Amino acid sequence: MQNTETSALQITPERLIAGIQNIQNYFFNQQHPNGYWWADLESNVTMLAEVILLHKIWNTTHRIPLDKAEAFLRREQREHGGWELYYGDGGELSTSVEAYMALRLLGVDRNDEALVNARKFIRDRGGISKTRIFTKLHLALIGCYDWRGLPSIPPWIMLLPGDAPFSIYDMSSWARGSTVPLIIVFDKKPVFPVEPQFDLNELFSEGVENVKYDLPKTGDWGDWFVELDNGFKFAEQLNLVPFREEGLKAAEQWVLERQEPTGDWGGIIPAMLNSMLALRCLEYDVADPVVERGFQAIERFGVETEATYWVQPCVSPVWDTAWVVRALIESGIAPDDERVVKASQWLLNEQILDYGDWAVKNKDGEPGGWAFEFDNRFYPDLDDSAVVVMTLNQAKLPDEKGKQAAIDRCVRWMMSMQCRDGGWAAFDVDNDKDWLNALPYSDLKATIDPPTADVTSRVLEMAGELESHTYDSPLKQHRQRFQQALSYLLREQEADGSWFGRWGVNYIYGTSGALSALALVAPETHREAIDRGASWLISVQNDDGGWGETCRSYDDPALKGQGDSTASQTAWALIGLLAAGEATGAWKREAIDRGIHYLLETQNPDGSWFEAYFTGTGFPSHFYLKYHYYQLYFPLLALGRYRKAFAER
Repeated sequence: MQNTETSALQITPERLIAGIQNIQNYFFNQQHPNGYWWADLESNVTMLAEVILLHKIWNTTHRIPLDKAEAFLRREQREHGGWELYYGDGGELSTSVEAYMALRLLGVDRNDEALVNARKFIRDRGGISKTRIFTKLHLALIGCYDWRGLPSIPPWIMLLPGDAPFSIYDMSSWARGSTVPLIIVFDKKPVFPVEPQFDLNELFSEGVENVKYDLPKTGDWGDWFVELDNGFKFAEQLNLVPFREEGLKAAEQWVLERQEPTGDWGGIIPAMLNSMLALRCLEYDVADPVVERGFQAIERFGVETEATYWVQPCVSPVWDTAWVVRALIESGIAPDDERVVKASQWLLNEQILDYGDWAVKNKDGEPGGWAFEFDNRFYPDLDDSAVVVMTLNQAKLPDEKGKQAAIDRCVRWMMSMQCRDGGWAAFDVDNDKDWLNALPYSDLKATIDPPTADVTSRVLEMAGELESHTYDSPLKQHRQRFQQALSYLLREQEADGSWFGRWGVNYIYGTSGALSALALVAPETHREAIDRGASWLISVQNDDGGWGETCRSYDDPALKGQGDSTASQTAWALIGLLAAGEATGAWKREAIDRGIHYLLETQNPDGSWFEAYFTGTGFPSHFYLKYHYYQLYFPLLALGRYRKAFAER
């Protein structure tokens, strides 16, 4: 899929302007009356499967359209019999087991053709015994797996202070919000009766009578944690768990305190579902306001159409709105356009002024960030905050002083969140105890939130944009911090010139972000790094002029930058190349023109683009996302910057 010689491309100003205006109009037609933009966020069918399970456990299945849920599960099954983690992955075992479970919960007979095909797919890949911990948890809740095969979570960890060698605050925000309620669930080890009653013995490849419930060992030092877990289990059998009741009470209080008034927990479905499971284990009444608010929050994540019903893992209105506004302004919409102003005012009102979990480790910081979702006071993140600041900085609002105060407040918070190695993480500071990923419980390898190149790049880009707009530059106020950040970013550059992408797929995303940052804050001192990054992007351009990268590049770096072209990944590559050209004056014009040509050729008549592939990352190798707006606002941003870069040429 490498670049090949092509004839000169004709990208006329008229065609470029028409393409830009079409997608601008598309966005304006989709703006919410309150000012924001928000598109669906798609993951895999386990979200729906676990919601069905939750309602079965609570006996509240009347709250969701079960027939449409079944239709969605059937629609998403692939010809090989399994269900996918991301589009085109060939099917994934744990996802398929949970989909199978959900269909059985919905009353589908095990001899139904869909389940016959799924059963073969699942058994050929090792069956239930080879699934992840969280799949086994959900099966154990209804008696389809034995609790002996799950790790222990001793309740007393809730009592460890935040400055102890280990506490719950050493877990990433998403792991913490999901794990604290599970402390209660894993302690109670419930088996809930459901209708219809069934087992899943047919999904054990080795035969249910041959299942071994020992936690798997890897042959390295992490096996010590398996032995430690055996000790915890032995203590449980003897009822010798210290501070058990105190720990359970602390976990319950923690869950109650972190529920938003809207019912959300952490703005993510896993934390919300696990919190509701904990309340069920504690025998809360279904009519309790805490429970009712929780159900209402989960229902807001559902997407119902005429034929199907499915569940999003999260919602992204702040993220989507900030990027849409930024793309609109940079593609020619006036910064004081009333639609831009309305969206920007909405963003301003979403700023979080409460202290969240981040303050446990960050004693000096004052709140001022933004979160991803509508309601998430406890977990603002650096990535959203940086993009919102850049967006607000470009918009022109009636109250410029108020806007500036909000930006100042956020910048101060972000500076206080810098990690010791110079980088920035998503939600926390110095959340980097990698040994936590070796715990038997941590088979997704996402228990911590260390600094990443893409988030660090975003913060650097924000500082550079503020300075370029005659703002009182953070680069000057915090010179030492940004020198440390630049050093971190250089250390993270791969030998081939690319950067790893933690939150987007993958090296194309990471490289685009790093080039966007370096072009603004260090164009002269870091020209070599910029040139190497740009050269790598050109080296992986596809024959059709676009760029694409498979999610499999997280498992096999030899696949970095390889995959069918998509609108979002093509836009990322173009954004990186345009930034590199702006910084160095060495424009990679042919590659850029071919990329723009690809976008214009694949644009739909209504101005939109479509891509089936997942280009967002939840947990590398384990959980991927399709943001339905990524295929729209990143191409608009790329077209706008191309127009600006070459308007006089």
